[in-house]
Amino acid sequence: MSSKVQPDHVKLVIDGQDVSVEPGRTLLDAATAAGIRIPTLCHLDGLPEAAACRMCVVDVDGRWLPACATEAVDGMHVVTKTPEIETHRRTVVELLFAEGNHVCAFCVSNGHCELQDLACEVGLHSVRVPYSFRRDRIDASHPGFLVDRDRCVLCGRCVRVCAEVEGAHTWAFANRGTDARVITDLWETWDDAESCTSCGKCVESCPTGAIVCKGVSNAEMVKDAELPGELVARRNRG
Repeated sequence: MSSKVQPDHVKLVIDGQDVSVEPGRTLLDAATAAGIRIPTLCHLDGLPEAAACRMCVVDVDGRWLPACATEAVDGMHVVTKTPEIETHRRTVVELLFAEGNHVCAFCVSNGHCELQDLACEVGLHSVRVPYSFRRDRIDASHPGFLVDRDRCVLCGRCVRVCAEVEGAHTWAFANRGTDARVITDLWETWDDAESCTSCGKCVESCPTGAIVCKGVSNAEMVKDAELPGELVARRNRG
């Protein structure tokens, strides 16, 4: 009885370039290793993938798949950019701007925001749909941090880093559709969330100005998005 031998490397083609990666790696890993840029928003090194933002969709043999959550398979032909995919990515960013209070000039993360960077990358010069302009979702009860849910893009990075790295499970999702939001301890205000350790990992992992430190002004909030990955690597090393 013969056993199936695991191949040493998976070979595929990305944008016409031959790429070889270890088995079990994702298309995003393969593209990154080959120096091919694929835009992402919900992805963060060291955290489980959520495939929530759909910025990283690529064409795999005629099918659109999220590169962050699709395993690289031998013989795949992947195209990371087509006119249709670029239009899709620009529309995603446009809708994220429209459904939140993303007015960059008045944001503490102005100049240090991943959503703002993506808008520049995809060529978003204006928003064609009306802004929702909600004004009822700020929680500033915590002594050190605040969350402005009008600037939240529901990437889930705060939820995952709190659960997988800190192990506190303070953050979670509630509701659906336009009412979806991140909450602390099942609707408790942040200061009353007993599970919160005030570690600040959710602040560092947030790609926008949704979760920030108190006391910062316009364009002053600089985050260390590599922190979760470094902590996971340190934990795995023992």
